[in-house]
Amino acid sequence: MMRLSGRLRSSLIIGGQGIRARKLRTLLSMVSLFLGVLAVVVVQAGASIAEHALLSEAELTQGKDGTRQLFLPTEGGALPVTLDTLRGRSDAVAAIQSMAIIGEPRVRPVNPGAGRIDDPAGSGPEVVCDPRGCHQVGDAAEAPPGKAIALQLTALTGDIRTFRPFRPYAGQWLDFSSAPSLSPRIVLNREAAKGFARYHVPAQMRIDGATADATPRIIGVVDDGGYQPAAYVRADELLNWLPETALAGDRGASMLVLSSPDATAVERTLRARLVGAGMAPDAIHVETLDARGHARTELAIMRWIFLGMAGLVLLIGVAGILNVGLATVGERIEEFALRRAVGTPRSLLAGIVLSETLLTGLLTAAAAIGVSAVALRAVGAVLGDRVPLLQGIVFPWQAGVAGVVAGLVAGLLGGFIPALRAARIPIATVMRA
Repeated sequence: MMRLSGRLRSSLIIGGQGIRARKLRTLLSMVSLFLGVLAVVVVQAGASIAEHALLSEAELTQGKDGTRQLFLPTEGGALPVTLDTLRGRSDAVAAIQSMAIIGEPRVRPVNPGAGRIDDPAGSGPEVVCDPRGCHQVGDAAEAPPGKAIALQLTALTGDIRTFRPFRPYAGQWLDFSSAPSLSPRIVLNREAAKGFARYHVPAQMRIDGATADATPRIIGVVDDGGYQPAAYVRADELLNWLPETALAGDRGASMLVLSSPDATAVERTLRARLVGAGMAPDAIHVETLDARGHARTELAIMRWIFLGMAGLVLLIGVAGILNVGLATVGERIEEFALRRAVGTPRSLLAGIVLSETLLTGLLTAAAAIGVSAVALRAVGAVLGDRVPLLQGIVFPWQAGVAGVVAGLVAGLLGGFIPALRAARIPIATVMRA
């Protein structure tokens, strides 16, 4: 074992001396290999960033992996039971969705049906479908156009960011530790904020079934990954203006409960109370989020396709190292023959050549990783304000490992044949020299 360690150390030392003595050839080898290793690093980094982007969008719109989702109807006494069970809890949050219109009363909003702000012509009246069929909500068809914005209103029993990490954009988020306010505090998503920036509407919020129109206060804006105008409000503040029976009877309302994987006791309690209140057990639908698992196949296919293309570029670099290595061995025939004459084993000669190509591959990998990391940081600094995903982005360690492996594999493949040729140089060559 000590003998093998000594040969390895000797190979590395002599290989390093060879690289230092032939700087130009080493540089040419690195140039030919650089693009191949860089392609592997970029593909791996891009795949990691794409996976992160895909999971980030899924977390915004659905929730973090492992989150338990309970889809519940709002009618049949489910709403008061759910609100009472989850009151004051942080490991489970109920989100009750309904429709609201902020602006002038008894007018048709600029985006009927809470359609996109940039495409008001493509928006239609609000329509909901239930077992009784599809119905148009309200009298939007008969109302005259006016200054009002329709949006999807989500009432929360707690901080939903535990499960859906919304990106803050302006202002602040809802404070669930303070006493409920008679003036509902709402947080808009970016699509809704776009509408309020474009249209000046009165601070008057109308919800079907409310005892009176509320005066909301916009306290912040978040990026929730949605394309539909939406707002978030504390459930207890909304219920100051809207009876539970009215919200439960709204045909456009729906309820979703998000809970952490370890909140099994809360889930069992909620199920038992709902069934006890008369809800059919099969009316409670439960799902566990697994966005990474659903996207694993697509991401793997995409990664292998681009890695195959990067591998072709890497083979060109391997061919460059091979050519330089064969030329170097041809020039050093007398040196290797003399080493054989003084007792140097063939394995050590092969190790000298391989150590040069492996060290060249490692140096190239270090250069490619450094360039990629600097470029990624520069892109994040320039485009971070316009692309939130690039804010604070970190160079993925998987890309660095892939670059090192690519450099070592390229060095091994490019130096294997020259190493065999060096090991087979006969001792008699030194006599002819």
